[in-house]
Amino acid sequence: MRVYLDDERVTPDGWIRVYWPEDAIALLESGQVEEISLDHDLGDDEHGTGYDVVLWVEEAVALRGFKPPRMFVHSANSSAKEKMLSGIEAIQALFRGRSQPDT
Repeated sequence: MRVYLDDERVTPDGWIRVYWPEDAIALLESGQVEEISLDHDLGDDEHGTGYDVVLWVEEAVALRGFKPPRMFVHSANSSAKEKMLSGIEAIQALFRGRSQPDT
């Protein structure tokens, strides 16, 4: 499954559209998400942003052994995009570190 979190853009073909972080997280929890593309600004920052999904994935990888999907950021908010991409890099490093056999 490919998940597209956005409040405004047209959903690409083959992707499932969600509007809020909790909807994206519910799909991630199903274990069936192979790719997720995130917008940051979703129209109501108090309801959540795409960064909340990044934080959830990071915690799930670190504490529960979650296997993260391929993650992309399509936000036009440049500073938030950089923050989200840094989070994704941290997730990838955590997952790689967990996946390495102990020597």
